[in-house]
Parts: sequence; C-alpha cells; structure tokens
Amino acid sequence: MDPLTPLDTLCRIILRAREYEAQTPSDYDEGEGADNVDDDSSGEALSVLDDDINDGVEEELRAVIDDLAEDQQAELLAFCWVGQGTYDASDWDEAMAEATDEIRGGDVVDQFLEMPMLASVLEAGMAAFELSCDGVGDLS
Repeated sequence: MDPLTPLDTLCRIILRAREYEAQTPSDYDEGEGADNVDDDSSGEALSVLDDDINDGVEEELRAVIDDLAEDQQAELLAFCWVGQGTYDASDWDEAMAEATDEIRGGDVVDQFLEMPMLASVLEAGMAAFELSCDGVGDLS
C-alpha cells in the first residue's frame, strides 16, 4: 500500500506525538503525585515534571496535522482506527469512508491530540500495512 501521506510526514507525526504524550499535564489534584509537587508563593501546586519549554511540540504537531489535506487527515484517522483494532486492515475502504465522513466539518486536530496513545495506534495501524518508520530520517 502506498499511503496518500508521505511516510516521512507520518513518521514526524509519530515522533511529535510521542514527545507530546510524554509531557506531564500541570493540573494535578492535591494529594495525587504528592512526591512530585511543590508549593509556589501563590500556594498553588507546581509539578516538577511540568515542561513549558516544549510548548512548541504541541504547536508543531497541530501544524503538521492541520497542513494535511482532508483525504490525508482521513487516512491518518483510518490508520489510527486500524491500530486501535476498530477496523482490520482488510476493512481499509470502509475505515477510509467513515474517516472521511468524520473529518468533514470537525476540528480534527483536537480530535487527534485527545486520542489516547496517538503515536502507538498510528504506528500499529501503519504496521498492519507493512509501513514502518525504520530508517526514515536516518543519515546514511
């Protein structure tokens, strides 16, 4: 299968999604993760794992997904659904048709950013079609 989206773009999304998922949300409940919080001068809990430096990761991930054509965004969603097990690789045409309907008129970037384990499910969906990021971006 030759994807509509260039393989290096799909791999870039996986890489940035991993970085995005690794960031720790800053809205901890009091008592949760008590070993990882300090109080600042305002009395609010601050996580020592907060990483404001990497706000650019979310911005880049948003930009990459937003820059995709509608059919490429649908393909991305269909790959994720195959990776999640919602569809089998043999049901690709059906997955693409539903993804195309889902993409139209929606805020797809937020949908992707809210997807649990985006990097893993996208990678698994690609693997179902023997697509891999191995060697993509390597200097040879």
